[in-house]
Amino acid sequence: MSEAYRYIGKATPRIDGEEIVTGKAAFLNDLKFQNLLYGKVLRSPHPHALIKKIDVKKAEQVKGVKAVITHETMPDWKNGNPPIRLLDKKVRFVGDAVALIAAETERIAEEAKKLIEVEYEILPAVLDDYEAMKPGAPQIYENLPGNLLPLGIPNRKWATEIVTGDVNKGFEEADVVVEEAYAYDNIPGPGFPESPAAVALWEEPNTVTVWVSNHKIWRNKHELSVTFGNDVKVRVIGGACGGSYGSKVMSIQVQCYAAALSKATGRPVKVSLSKEEQLSTFVLRPATRLHAKVGMKKDGTVTAIAGSWVLGTGYYSMTTQVQLGVGCGEAMIAVRCKNWDVKPAIVCTNRNASGIVRGFGGQELKCALIPILSHAMEKLSLDPFEVLKKNFVKPGDGYYWRNAEWYDYRGIDYSRAMDEGAKVFGWKDKWKGWLKPTAVKGAKRIGVGVGIHGNADVGEDVSETHVRLDNDGRVVILAGLAEHGTGQRSNVVKVVAEVLQLPLERISISPGDSMVTPFEWGPAGSRGTYAILGAAIAAAEDAKNKLFRLAMPMLGADDPKDLETSDGIIWLKSDPQKRIEWEKVLRFRTVLGYGRFEEDYSLSNCMMSFVELQVDTETGKVDLLRVVNATDVGQVIDPHGLQGQLYGCLGSAGIDSAVFEETIVDPTTGCILNSNLIDYKWRTSAELPVIDNVVLETPIDTHRFHAIGVGEITTSPGPSAVLMAASNAIGQWLHEYPVTPERILKALGKIGRNIQKKEGGR
Repeated sequence: MSEAYRYIGKATPRIDGEEIVTGKAAFLNDLKFQNLLYGKVLRSPHPHALIKKIDVKKAEQVKGVKAVITHETMPDWKNGNPPIRLLDKKVRFVGDAVALIAAETERIAEEAKKLIEVEYEILPAVLDDYEAMKPGAPQIYENLPGNLLPLGIPNRKWATEIVTGDVNKGFEEADVVVEEAYAYDNIPGPGFPESPAAVALWEEPNTVTVWVSNHKIWRNKHELSVTFGNDVKVRVIGGACGGSYGSKVMSIQVQCYAAALSKATGRPVKVSLSKEEQLSTFVLRPATRLHAKVGMKKDGTVTAIAGSWVLGTGYYSMTTQVQLGVGCGEAMIAVRCKNWDVKPAIVCTNRNASGIVRGFGGQELKCALIPILSHAMEKLSLDPFEVLKKNFVKPGDGYYWRNAEWYDYRGIDYSRAMDEGAKVFGWKDKWKGWLKPTAVKGAKRIGVGVGIHGNADVGEDVSETHVRLDNDGRVVILAGLAEHGTGQRSNVVKVVAEVLQLPLERISISPGDSMVTPFEWGPAGSRGTYAILGAAIAAAEDAKNKLFRLAMPMLGADDPKDLETSDGIIWLKSDPQKRIEWEKVLRFRTVLGYGRFEEDYSLSNCMMSFVELQVDTETGKVDLLRVVNATDVGQVIDPHGLQGQLYGCLGSAGIDSAVFEETIVDPTTGCILNSNLIDYKWRTSAELPVIDNVVLETPIDTHRFHAIGVGEITTSPGPSAVLMAASNAIGQWLHEYPVTPERILKALGKIGRNIQKKEGGR
């Protein structure tokens, strides 16, 4: 399809590629500030306690210390849902902030931190989601009985459950009904290489500038404005970001710590989490427990789904309600079922907060739902590939989305991509039936599995872009985007160059700065290709139309449609010899094009992942051998960027959250036991499996290039596919993630059945 385009679908250099590989790209740690102070956070050693007394006098007397802030001196700033104070007299997890210190150096701040004396009244803690809901459980917030959070968003219509049709009738129509409980509650957060960090400069009377290391500067501006109050003028600047995978958007608290210390000192303050702090105190994926009953017919039709979905959010929530709403919609996209009755609950416990992680609600729910559906498939001896293909949303179907509105799906049928993926993987030959290995080699057994995911957030929220044509024939794009590793800014340049038919080197894009750029919700939910590029395309088309209107009298044209342009030359279509340079049209003027994207949830992307793995039944070790990802992107925009996203299906809380990535919480102390890069297990480059990507291009009704994004969903189908493959390999159902050697051997009866589970929250 890309043959008709100059740049679209072609491999082109990233605009920041040379800067990154030569070390010139300026990440937050590379920025220089005059009179910069360094902020550190004193954290609670207890999961639940009251601060009875706090003495900071010794810390304040250390030479080089410029401010110490406690809950008694912290501005009354709150955020989250419901809003909570950023420093409170009550601490609610191991690592909760107790005091903030600003000093001339990090070493001084660390030394001063040790001199703060705190007297705690230790309170009973609760770390298990089900235990937290029981009568008499320790209450984390006085105003939240049962430790249950509100499900909706204040002052907004929001999805809080999946209830439609008649489940009783649906179960009566089923050929088989199964009831199972599964959990996806190993709660790992992405291991992005650059820790959450911010620099803040508070200038009187009420102006604050915050430099952030994340990819959604306008969302940060919104959250900070809500936290600080409308009388504070907030500016947010975002530069190069060393990875995010969704989570860095949740660094609002880090930004507020820096702002509070800057407000107290009158100097810029930098707060950057250490790697240990990142792993032990930053946001994690919400924990899911699903107890559900499923009805299914012999042909794979799902007739009814009913059950309870418990989301563990830790001590705090900023996005869990949103993730719940998105998860409900994504379940309806993945499973065409007329009868639903799934009631969620969001539960607070004394562990880290939950926040944004790739997969955003749908991965959490479907990693538990697909295994339950698998039990019904097993009873009916159905092929899971065929059932998942049959039940994924088709044109003419519909679903409720996060805003509780019904959407008629107007996208394509992804079955062709799924079939091609199955062919490349060799599914027909490898699939031997439920709980049957593909091959047995002594103690080693091979198993296969398949998973699926789709997301209508490809069209979420609002994007705005300005495209400015300068009088030297060059173009400047004004977009509120910070580069977070995906090449999104390069793709914006690419589509604008395609519309204007200009060389890429004649186009620049502004830094992400809320003072300069128009509103941009930011990359999330695979929305970059449809929403962000849609706004950029519209802005470029608007700028070109305005340019043509200026050129019309110079070329004797009656309508802008009579003109065409390439390489800075405009000509009359009916008489190509009549032509004029941009510079002559734009003499002493600029042209500003405006583009806006409004939310549209009537489209979904799709990713199906096939996995093959080997289980050693003597040691319990699981080795991922091969992954095939199958998708249809409508039109490839950047082939290298797309392949990079697809290869990213493993880590960053993706497939490997089913193999070995997990956060282990001590159930007695509330401490995370593997908050270091030795005990936190992850894959090295020497352990990469074979990954094959099947990418089709069927035009999708998005913008003029008919493309749809898939980056965010590449991680999502893999975990349930791994659980299925491991179960098939050993001939026993596995109910927990990840499939560690201990769990494999326990399922095979080779270790004691009364082993106490180590993980908190289970």
